[in-house]
Amino acid sequence: MFGSDPVKLGLAASLNHPGGNVTGVTFFTTELVGKRIELLCELLPQARTIGYLRPQQSSVTLSDQMEADAHTAARALGRQLVMVTVDKVEELNAAFSTLASEHADALVVGASPFLSSEESINRLVALTLKNKLPAIHQYREFAEAGGLVSYGANYAEASQQAGIYAARILKGERPADLPFQQSTKVELIINLRTAKLLGLTVPVSLLGLADEVIE
Repeated sequence: MFGSDPVKLGLAASLNHPGGNVTGVTFFTTELVGKRIELLCELLPQARTIGYLRPQQSSVTLSDQMEADAHTAARALGRQLVMVTVDKVEELNAAFSTLASEHADALVVGASPFLSSEESINRLVALTLKNKLPAIHQYREFAEAGGLVSYGANYAEASQQAGIYAARILKGERPADLPFQQSTKVELIINLRTAKLLGLTVPVSLLGLADEVIE
């Protein structure tokens, strides 16, 4: 289960006919970077500089694609994008100091297993609140832990589909014959408590789009 194109990565001949020893479930990741920037700008229309936390250890191909998409989205909205690279939790304090010195008005957290761990999410929540920096993350756990907004794939649904495939393979089916499943469901979670702490008023239009509002 992963958020990228297995054909582009050379893991499968095609989505419908993998042909090799790898199959599974894919979900949207790179495709949502621009949308996360749009959502932040809708929430913060006065924001001019958007920070982007880029994981150093992520796949170079995927990181480069997401970075390019982020720049494209920011330019289209007339915003400046500031890239800050981090490699481990201990570097997050320094990253936020850089964001402050660059006068970032909001933050997009890049897609990475490192930035999605429980430790990193809790640290990110604490730092965004301490620095009063509105942020958006791909995992709903960020909003549940006190972060402002999350927008990303429904990982529970994707995990269930992956579990079904694992059972079929264990019962003797060949991965080469099982087409990749594409989980297309995405969800927007908004934490109103955090918005109030940050002094933000969430537009009614955005609340109407939310799959869940934490009050």
